[in-house]
Amino acid sequence: MSLSREKIAPRAPAPAGLVIRPFSGGDADYAAAVDVVNAVFPEYPDTVDEWRFGDANRPAHIKMERWLAELDGATVAYGNYHQFEGMYHPRKFGVFIAVLPALQGRGVGAALYDHVVAALDRHGPISLRARAREDAARSLRFLAGRGYREDMREWESRLDVAAFDPAPYAGHEAALRADGLRIAPLAELLERDPDCREKLWALDVELTRDVPHPEPITATTRESFEAWIFNNPNFLPDGYFVALDGPDYVGSSALWRSQADSGELYTGLTGVRRAYRRRGIALALKLRDIAYAREHGVRVIKTWNEANNRGMLSINEALGFVKQPAWITFVKQL
Repeated sequence: MSLSREKIAPRAPAPAGLVIRPFSGGDADYAAAVDVVNAVFPEYPDTVDEWRFGDANRPAHIKMERWLAELDGATVAYGNYHQFEGMYHPRKFGVFIAVLPALQGRGVGAALYDHVVAALDRHGPISLRARAREDAARSLRFLAGRGYREDMREWESRLDVAAFDPAPYAGHEAALRADGLRIAPLAELLERDPDCREKLWALDVELTRDVPHPEPITATTRESFEAWIFNNPNFLPDGYFVALDGPDYVGSSALWRSQADSGELYTGLTGVRRAYRRRGIALALKLRDIAYAREHGVRVIKTWNEANNRGMLSINEALGFVKQPAWITFVKQL
């Protein structure tokens, strides 16, 4: 079936004069698109520099196309289709639509969605994915009305850094050192270990295999990994911690800065090789994260965990991370 001719519930017609056009890649279009997305998701602000970095480092085989929707010459919505490097399939895509809050419910999102999925027809997609937060009732209705179903849920959790009490964990890292393990910032390893980048990539590939995904995982190439890590404008080499057993890298936890809010940090992948689990390494890595945040006057650390990942959720809960509304991943099979 053509994606542009799906049978869905009746909806509001698009406003008269709505124009949907391709994203040009110019400065004005980047700024307009980022402004729309930030208006819809003010708790997760993006910057033009971050978008440009992502575009410059996207592998050539990953398809992505963007559009802007305009009313009276003003940008009111942004949409795209995209693919996932870490779950790559040539005929599986994600769809993203963002409409300024004041224009939601007036047919703008529906018109833009139809335009995006019609453009996908030429790629012969077999499934579409989308995400929405569980408290975004309008988005949930939008996806349900178009045949999407939930297949994964992630808890977002946040730590009030100033409220954290490190006293109960005094001596935890010292106990690991007595067991022959240590935690080092990546900045130190980059200076002292000539094989650091190779080891870090191999560790990331192994840890990612155990991260819950809704689709089969495709390993990141070393070239892509290095570009996304070491060239990233949000990279914090002194806030990226690695657990070591002698020269071996056995676990890691990375903090990432927010370009738009210096008081926030995002947690990237935290994981430990299977042979080293249940020894308190993940907790030690998280404690280093928090110590770094405290030293740098950070207000909040944000992290995300799949809803059934009790091991990491338990650590976060014990440390005082507070659950926020969950993010839900939806899929539509075609």
